[in-house]
Amino acid sequence: MTEQFFETLADEFEPAEPNAAAPSTMKSRLYSALTRLQALTGPLLSLAKCHSDGRGLCVFEHIVRIAPLGEAVKSMNPCSICHARALAERVERAPIFWPHCPYVDFQEN
Repeated sequence: MTEQFFETLADEFEPAEPNAAAPSTMKSRLYSALTRLQALTGPLLSLAKCHSDGRGLCVFEHIVRIAPLGEAVKSMNPCSICHARALAERVERAPIFWPHCPYVDFQEN
């Protein structure tokens, strides 16, 4: 029922600017909220598994991956305590530049 309501609403909605992109701060806050919700259902995929599957890791994820820490820590989301997240959620075109950071990607789109 709820899904049908939102599908109907989306079909009737016409944006003021057809090709307008969402602000990077909104994308960042949404990404943070979704990863927090995902973590509530259980441990996230470990950083070692993400890396072995070919996903690029940001510099902080890479440090956690190679550090002598338990798997419970390596399955947590380092973004939740990263200064890039805090900056990206509050500043449009935040000055963060390292590779494989989702918050950097949001700044570029």
